[in-house]
Amino acid sequence: MSETGLCDLAVVGLGVMGGNLARNFASRGLRVAGYQRTVEHAHALAAAHPEAHLRIAEDVAELVKMLERPRRIVLMVNAGPAVDAVLDQLDPLLEDGDIVVDGGNSLYADTDRRVARAEGRPWRFVGMGVSGGSEGALLGPSIMPGGDRYAWERLRPPLEAIAARSASGVCVTYCGRGSAGHFVKMVHNGIEYGDMQLIAEVTALMRAGLGWPWGQVADTFAGWNRGELESYLIEITADILRVPDPQTAGALLIDAVLDRAGQKGTGKWTVVAAAEHGVAIPTIAAAVDARLLSSAKDLRTRAEAALQPVRGAIQGVSADDLRDALYASKIASYTQGFALLQAASEARDYGTNLGEIARIWTGGCIIRAVFLERIRAAFTQTDKPELLMLAPDFVADVARRLPGWRRVVAAAAAAGLPIPGLSASLAWFDTLTQSRGSASLIQAQRDYFGSHTYERVDAPGVFVHSEWPKSPQ
Repeated sequence: MSETGLCDLAVVGLGVMGGNLARNFASRGLRVAGYQRTVEHAHALAAAHPEAHLRIAEDVAELVKMLERPRRIVLMVNAGPAVDAVLDQLDPLLEDGDIVVDGGNSLYADTDRRVARAEGRPWRFVGMGVSGGSEGALLGPSIMPGGDRYAWERLRPPLEAIAARSASGVCVTYCGRGSAGHFVKMVHNGIEYGDMQLIAEVTALMRAGLGWPWGQVADTFAGWNRGELESYLIEITADILRVPDPQTAGALLIDAVLDRAGQKGTGKWTVVAAAEHGVAIPTIAAAVDARLLSSAKDLRTRAEAALQPVRGAIQGVSADDLRDALYASKIASYTQGFALLQAASEARDYGTNLGEIARIWTGGCIIRAVFLERIRAAFTQTDKPELLMLAPDFVADVARRLPGWRRVVAAAAAAGLPIPGLSASLAWFDTLTQSRGSASLIQAQRDYFGSHTYERVDAPGVFVHSEWPKSPQ
């Protein structure tokens, strides 16, 4: 706590995430000022948690006066116009070296714009991803700041104080220049989309394909969580599948949940960014598409009635095969995500350390998993892999799981059970590992109808055009 009686930092936006983050700071011995546009809500939060000693400002001007200089102000407001509105209020009040941190899920392009705005002002701007949900915000999230190096050093002590801790260390690191923090958080969320979709598909195969009762499905996931698939999402899946429905005796809550998935945009942003950077991320794209299709519940109901597809049980697939398919597909999804991080770091001059990103994701965040330590190790070697799946450890892993992976995808297709994430992951693997694919015909077609040219096998790098003979009419 400051000897002057001023606060060490401020949190603007005291909703579920912001309120918990403010309480987390306070629990580490920091004196925290808070502001919420609905001031009554801010006072209610402070009254409900007197142990935090939150000092509530009535307006932004008062908030700024409460802070030790150079000031540290963390915004936990909705992404978009709300961030700019708060910056407009703060701008004339801030002084040299003051730091404003956007801790929401902002689009990295917006962060680029705000970084540029701050370059002409005395204060610094930082885009920072925060993962772990409301519980993580309170007990220890994974934190992904980027931007100005000076700002990072000034922010480092309080962020390290509140971040999650794992066997690999404190789960916060400098993610790189400019909008790197929000780009890293966006990719984290894209991988999260893929992870959740893959788990949901395997669960559906157990139920609809193998006819397992929910108890057996839950037990299987609980068992997997004690091995190589140990992760937060596997853990909560086992928990979810055991919760009784409070409104229906003898039923489980999962059966009462409508199969229409929501999304807040970060998955879509990841797919768009991947296309812009020339990186294929089909597992994540399939997860986004699956959520979009899930939202068309009425259309799906009508389509099923009209087309009446034949579906049945999956044949020749074991629980070990399902585990192998899930594990291999997860490796594909993480490989795609880290490939995007690498491409963006190079194209946008972020300077992102992939090994450090894997390390801070080992605790606090939604995609935390035991095998992230192996990913960290792969990217901290002197001879870093060109692609994560090409690291020797993962090459051997995928080779062992490939037969079961193929059996699951083939059996699901034969049974008419949709597994867009698992099948997209396998298709990506097969395309990646085919030295000569089908694109030769595509190039010939492009040259035929548009004179777009092509390269010959015996002269790569030299673009030529051919006059393709027309079919007789």
